[in-house]
Amino acid sequence: MISASVFRLSCLGALCGLTLAGCQPSAADTSAAPPPPPALPVVRLDTATAVTVHEYPTTLQGRVNVEIRPQVAGTLERVYVDEGAAVRAGQPLFKINDQVYRAQLGTALGAVKQAQAALTNAKLEVDKYAPLVQNRVVAPIQLQTAQGSYQAAQAAVEQAQASVAAARLNVGFTLIKAPVSGFVGLLPKRVGSLVSPTDAESLTLVSDVGEVYAYFTLSEKDFIAFKAAYPGATLADKLRRLPPVVLVLPDGSRYAQPGWVNVVSGQVAAGTGAIGLRATFPNPGGLLRSGNTGRLQLSRRHPGALRVPQAATFELQDKTFVYVLGDSNRVRQTEVRVLGQSGPDYLVQGVRRGQRLVTTGLDQLRDGARISPTN
Repeated sequence: MISASVFRLSCLGALCGLTLAGCQPSAADTSAAPPPPPALPVVRLDTATAVTVHEYPTTLQGRVNVEIRPQVAGTLERVYVDEGAAVRAGQPLFKINDQVYRAQLGTALGAVKQAQAALTNAKLEVDKYAPLVQNRVVAPIQLQTAQGSYQAAQAAVEQAQASVAAARLNVGFTLIKAPVSGFVGLLPKRVGSLVSPTDAESLTLVSDVGEVYAYFTLSEKDFIAFKAAYPGATLADKLRRLPPVVLVLPDGSRYAQPGWVNVVSGQVAAGTGAIGLRATFPNPGGLLRSGNTGRLQLSRRHPGALRVPQAATFELQDKTFVYVLGDSNRVRQTEVRVLGQSGPDYLVQGVRRGQRLVTTGLDQLRDGARISPTN
C-alpha cells in the first residue's frame, strides 16, 4: 500500500511540473519583445515677429582728426597744453623760437624801403625826361629807358612787399594754434626739441569728438542681404529706415547713446571683398575718443519668422537638421537653413507652421524612429 501511494504522488508531481513548465514563456520569446518607444517632448511650430542682432567689430574716430605739424623749423620754446586737454579752435598749443624769423622780417622791411626809394628816383627820371622829349631836347629813347627803369622799380617794390608778407607768415607760424575744438593727443615733443615741417612724427593730434564715427565692414553676401532686408528705392532710403545701432564698449557695457548708419562706401575692397559702412554716435560727455574699439550691434526684424529652439537642432556634415514628427508618431530627419538667431531660438527655413519637432533626446533617435510624444 505504501509503495502504490508513493508511486501515485510521484506521477502527480511530474505532471504538475510539466504543466507549469508549459505555462512559462521561453527565454527566446522574452528577448524578441520590442522596447517601448521613448517618451520625448515635442513643440508645434508657429510664426511670429522676431529680432536678430548681428555684431561687427568697429574702430572709432572723431568727427575731425587733425595732425598738428610745424610749418617752420626751429626750437620748441613753449608747450601751452597737456596731453588729453580739451582745447578750443584758435587756442595756442606750441611756440617755436621766432628770433630768426623776426630778423628775416626786419630785413624784408628794410628791403621794401630801399625798393620804394629806388622807385621814387625812377619816377623823378621819368618826370625829368618827359618834357624834354616833348620839346625835342633829348631823344625819345632816353624817356623810354627811364620808363623801363621805373617799371622795374615798381616790380622790385612789389617783390619786397611779398617778402615782408612771407616773413610775417613765418613769424606767425611760430605760434601754433588749434585748428579745431577737441582733445589733445600724445605730445612726443617737449620744450627744447628741434622741430621741422619734414619731421615724420607730428607734434600732436587734435580730435573733435563731439560726434564720433564708428567704422565697420560687411561682406558682399551680407551687404546684399542687408539691402534686401529694408524697404526703399535707393540706398539712401534704406539707410533712413534702418533702426538705431548699439555700441558695445570693450568692457561689455553698452554706450548710452544710440547711433545711426548714414554712410556706405562707394566701392568694394579688392583684397577682402568687404564694403565699409559708418555709424555716427553723439558724444556729449566726451566718453568716446578716437582710437577706441568696440562692437556694433545691428538689429533686424523678421515678421512671420519660424522660431526653432536650438536644442531641437543638430548638425551633420556642416548641415543643420531637425526631427519632424509625422504619421504614426514616427520622426523624419529634415534639413533646415538657419537665417539667424533670436535669443535661444534659431530662425529657419525648411519646415512649416504647424509641424511638430522633437526638442530633446535627439541622440536617441534615427530617421523613421517611433516616439511617444509627451505634449
